[in-house]
Parts: sequence; C-alpha cells; structure tokens
Amino acid sequence: MTEIPPTMQALKQRPRHLLQALTALLVLLVVGCEPADDGAGKSSSGSAGRTGDSEYHPDTLRQGGQLLVVTRNAPTTYYIDRHGRPVGPERDLVRDFASDVELRVRFIQRNSVAEILRELETGGAHLAAAGLSLTDDREQRFLAGPAYQHVTQQVVCRRNGVIPESLDEMSGVRLVVAAETSYQARLRELRDNDYPELSWITDPEASTEALLRRVWERRIDCTVADSTIMAVNHRYMPELKVAFPLAMPEPLVWLLPVAAEPLQQAVVDWHERAVEAGRIEQLLKPYYDHVDIFDYVDVARFRRRAEARLPALEPHFRVAAEAHGLDWKLLAAVGYQESHWEANAESPTGVRGVMMLTRATAEELGVSDRDDPVESIHGGARYLANMRERLPGSITEPDRTWFALAAYNIGLGHVRDARRLTRGLGRDGNSWAVVSEVFPLLAEPAYYQNLRFGYAPGMVPVQYVQRVRNYEEMLREMRPE
Repeated sequence: MTEIPPTMQALKQRPRHLLQALTALLVLLVVGCEPADDGAGKSSSGSAGRTGDSEYHPDTLRQGGQLLVVTRNAPTTYYIDRHGRPVGPERDLVRDFASDVELRVRFIQRNSVAEILRELETGGAHLAAAGLSLTDDREQRFLAGPAYQHVTQQVVCRRNGVIPESLDEMSGVRLVVAAETSYQARLRELRDNDYPELSWITDPEASTEALLRRVWERRIDCTVADSTIMAVNHRYMPELKVAFPLAMPEPLVWLLPVAAEPLQQAVVDWHERAVEAGRIEQLLKPYYDHVDIFDYVDVARFRRRAEARLPALEPHFRVAAEAHGLDWKLLAAVGYQESHWEANAESPTGVRGVMMLTRATAEELGVSDRDDPVESIHGGARYLANMRERLPGSITEPDRTWFALAAYNIGLGHVRDARRLTRGLGRDGNSWAVVSEVFPLLAEPAYYQNLRFGYAPGMVPVQYVQRVRNYEEMLREMRPE
C-alpha cells in the first residue's frame, strides 16, 4: 500500500505511479455483449470499412455512432464480474476516455494478442486496449498512446519443478509462450544477440493465463508472463514461482491504426488530464491494490484449510448468507480472516468463535454461545448485514460491501470518520479506493484529534478488506457455482 504523506498538500499532489500491478482471476471464457453504450460483442475483421484520417477524428466518430475497442477477456483487461456486470481495468480506462471525449464505446472481445492485432490492422476496431506493450514490430505497424501502467516480463515456473535462475540455465527447459506477444519478441532479441542456444515453443492458440495453468499442472516447465498477470493468477495457483525477470519494466499502451492520428492525439490529451487528476491510478487501484499482500505460504495454507475445514461449515455459511442478503463466499472469507474457520478461536482480548464476536456484540445479536459455529456464523452474518444497511444510500456496490467489511473490522464510527476526513480533503468519500488511501491518517494526531471517534489504526481495516477480497475470489475459483 502506498504510504500516505503526512500533510494535506502532499496527499492531494502525491505521485500517481502504480509501481506494481497484479491479476488474474480464473479466466472467463465468456464472449458476450455489454449493454447500451458500452456494448461488447463479436465483429468480423474489416467490417468497419474506414479509410482516411477523418474517419478517426472524434467528431466523425460522434456522428457515426461509437468507438470500437478490441480487447481480451481476462482479469487484467475486460471480464464479467459476479453481478453479471462488465468490468476490468482496460474497460474502465477506455470508458473514462470515451466519457472525456463524449463518445459511445463498444468492446470487441478476442481471445489472443494475435487476433487483437489482426482486428486492429484490418479495420475492425479503432483502438486496441488489451494490456499491450510497445515492441519494435508494433511500433512499425501501429500508432500508440502514452503509457498508463508498467509491467515486467517474468519467466514463470513451478515450485518443486524446473526453476532456472537465469537464461544461462535454460538448456533443456520446456518453455512455451503465446504467439505474437512481446514475450516472443523479447526472446528473439535475446537469442539473436546474446543467447544463440535459447529455444522456446510458440503456441498460436493459448493465452498467457492458459499457459500459466499448464505450468501449474506440470504440463510444461515454464512460460513468460507480465508481472500483473502472474500476480493475479498466483493467488489461485500458489505453486507458481517467478524464476527471473526477462526484461526491465516496460510500459503498457493502447494501439491504434496508422491512419488514426486524430484519435491518437485525443488519447494523449485525455491521458494528460487523467494523470493530473489522479484518475488513472484510481481506476486501476480496485483491480490490483487488494492482491499485493499475498504470499505463497498464505495462499497454500488457505487452500489446505478450505479442503479440510470449510466443508463442515459451508452449509451454515450458505444458510446464514441467504437469510441476510449476503454472498456465502464473502461471509466464509470473513470467517477465515477472523478465525481461520476455527470454532474455538480466541484472541488475547477475549473475542471468540468462527466470526470472532465480542461478548457485548454476541449478546446484542442474540448469540448465547460464541463457540457454537452455527450461532457464530449467523451472528456474524447479521452483524455484517447490519453494517451494510446502516451505510448511507449514496454508497453503491461494490464499494458498499467494502465499507461494510471495514466497519465489521474497526467499527462504523471510524468508517464515518474516514469518509468525513476524505470529503474534507476534497475527495470522494463514497469510493472505497479513495477512502482506503485516507484511512491511515486516522493514526496521525494531526488528523484524528479533530475526528469524532479519535485515533484508529487506519491501515488495519484497509488490509482487512484486501485480505477478505482475496479469500473470497479464491473461493470463487475453488467453488464455482
């Protein structure tokens, strides 16, 4: 988590550079349609039929209908969330750009980088937003927007398997990479200049996420993935291991057809405004900020306990969640964060049970035996639902759930203080991504002495929400409905 500067001035003007990005949930195979002005669907290559610079001017696009954006269905780009809504970091960035230039946008989903580049090159889209780095080949074939994120190419292998420490140890390693990617270009550069014996297999069909799973399943030795993609997938496949970086950090950019100079300039202008306003970091933060505190030991332990302890508790989580309008996997994730699903867990302060209720809270909720897992789970569900209901109507989902989790951890009073302080700093008190940056200030005298509920260890609820979100997402991968 980025440290919050101690002064209000520094808070408002702090650098907007996301140094580490991390994803990918279980890759969705859905190729669907996003409704209204943000539609996503299939398009035959070349169907747009555009020629000339004027066809790519925002004014012309406004008159003609919509901005066609080709992307990839993956957690680091564009996917459908558990509420059936289209989301994703690339999707949100594009929509911010489209709103800025007053354009409707339609997303076209393709399964591989090769298909995305082909769609763009043959006139099927105005813009490619799919986590693409700028290689020499792409620079010759396309125009590019400014960098909005930096990633590092990494050689990824499996623990207790073949793990080379450098390119000098790649002899005999079965290395497979996705076709027409920056990884393939980097490997060619290394082979042609310094490592003539370097060899690999190119798969024209597989995505990077699919190759990571093959590594995890021991079907291949290693692959190459961006640091963002590896970090997200690492939560679901904890035995994956970064062997070594293949290159220095490199920028991700949007690509455009060579004739799209007017649209490229519009992207550059938007990027400058978005960076200055801090919007790019805020748009990326919800997707990456909650995954960077995990490590191999934590993930592996969670998976073991999900197999050993969760089955006996799962029916109770389901019933309690349904009774109180919650998702059972979210409730189970809270239970794991609180007690690691131990019925007789107890903290040094006397908080007890699966959901770690205080004596006073248990009495208020009608829980007579905090060590009874059924009573504890139902009590915790009532308490979490109550926290969510007591939040103001101006907070919408999914932020409403994140605030409720923070309140479960640290109390509704401190949540209100954090929101009040955030608004006092001229920022959005209804956004969890924003308030989570301000929350640590509740531990600083210059701030908490003027707040109603005073001091609070502000980083604790931020990390709490991060961990619960991780556990919930892993449960979704392990227990697909």
